[in-house]
Amino acid sequence: MKLALNILGGLMIVMGVIWILQGTNIVAGVPIISRSFMMGKTTWIGNGAWLAAFGAGLLVWNNRTPKAKL
Repeated sequence: MKLALNILGGLMIVMGVIWILQGTNIVAGVPIISRSFMMGKTTWIGNGAWLAAFGAGLLVWNNRTPKAKL
């Protein structure tokens, strides 16, 4: 389960960064991505930021060390 959540969190970060790059038109030269409906739409900058932040939070939460029981 821990491995699956780590993979999911990493994929969420990557997807969020791609959405941010599409929203800012930075990936305009990439053939597959450049014809996306997301290109130049500022909505996708915010959506990508939220997704990447959630993925980072998932990674932090999943990899925290448990407190020792007394």
